[in-house]
Amino acid sequence: MSVASTAASSRLEPDLSNWDPENEETWDSKLAWRTLWITTFSLTLAFASWYLVSAIAPRLNDIGYSLSSSQLYWLVALPGLAAGLLRLVFMFLPPIMGTRNLVAMSSGLLILPMLGWTLAVRDTSTPFWILLCLSFSAGIGGGAFSGLMASTSYFFPKRLAGTALGLQAGLGNFGIGLIQLLLPWVVGFGLLGTAALTPQSSANGELVWLHNGGLVLIPWAVLAMVLSILYLRRVPITANFAQQIDIFRVKHTWIMTAIYLMSFGAYSGLAAQMGLIILNVYGDFPDAPNPLAFAFIGPVVGAAVRAACGPFCDKFGGAIFTFVGGAGMVVGTILTSFFLTPSTVGEFWGFLTGMLIIFFFAGLANGGTFKQMPMIFPKRQAGGAIAWTSAIAAFGPFIVGIALTAISPTAFFIGCAVFCVFCTVLAWVYYARPNAPYPG
Repeated sequence: MSVASTAASSRLEPDLSNWDPENEETWDSKLAWRTLWITTFSLTLAFASWYLVSAIAPRLNDIGYSLSSSQLYWLVALPGLAAGLLRLVFMFLPPIMGTRNLVAMSSGLLILPMLGWTLAVRDTSTPFWILLCLSFSAGIGGGAFSGLMASTSYFFPKRLAGTALGLQAGLGNFGIGLIQLLLPWVVGFGLLGTAALTPQSSANGELVWLHNGGLVLIPWAVLAMVLSILYLRRVPITANFAQQIDIFRVKHTWIMTAIYLMSFGAYSGLAAQMGLIILNVYGDFPDAPNPLAFAFIGPVVGAAVRAACGPFCDKFGGAIFTFVGGAGMVVGTILTSFFLTPSTVGEFWGFLTGMLIIFFFAGLANGGTFKQMPMIFPKRQAGGAIAWTSAIAAFGPFIVGIALTAISPTAFFIGCAVFCVFCTVLAWVYYARPNAPYPG
């Protein structure tokens, strides 16, 4: 089948019977890039939904809730637990459901946490267990990642895998910074057509429309669902559950899982908890920094680096970027640990510098790993490996949140540094050293 006939059939048929990205005669680049942009749009909304709780939680006590620091950590941590568990489900769905059905379903499910939190912030008598359920539902956005990324990997040849997956993951990660940046702005006024929804009163008497945080995302989730139904297709890659678990017999699955837990696990966990860390470490000082004014910066930096380094990973190989990213994360975690028992509020700038170093190099390592996996594994296994590693790394917000309720921030960051050293050594020995068997 020619490219022209493939393109024509893609407009008419829900499934593509003849599709091989490695063969120019059976690959339609226009369809592949269209699939990338639509799924990336959905993924960006998914990450915004996943981190909606981390953006709302620091304001809940301001509008009348009486939640302890431990309860707030749990609310922010639970979407990470849910995302990790749901990714273990979503990872098997791409070859079973197909891209169109999977992306449409995922986009529609995002409306549940968006609508739920819209209603919850309007009623401060909402029981804590319901808030926990709503936090768990926000994990749908994080869970969808493993399905959407694996699905997109079916559409591109290996030579473009780093660029395509780097763009999708990087731009998708922007959803974290988007909601953390957008929320402080949209809570300041009634949205068009929703002014009848009365605002909440903060502790200092300020009126805030905190419900806008979830409400503003709902129309875009509906649009993503419609676009998926109209324009996405399914490629002929199928596998049942039993066939997909063969990745667990490959040692590189476990090595890449550890490395991706270092990079994206730390990125996602610190992105979720950074606002609360600032609040709890620096919040008692006069003129304390506003957590919402700084929490979005690190995630945006990491997402930008991840998106930008994709083409370079295609040119130079992903392994070296993974290794350099891990080494940089070691430096960042060690530096940050020196600013977690401050004696003056001025030490905040040292803390912020260390955190930005972590996010920058995490973005580098994230981009490298997603170039590596399509090079290490065959096409079908690559999708499963991407899904599995991303599932485990999605537990990052939960692991970080629970750790910070059990140990001091200083002890936590020292532990992070040790784990980053371990994973960076793995990246060097197996992939980045001269004459390594899988340098791509």
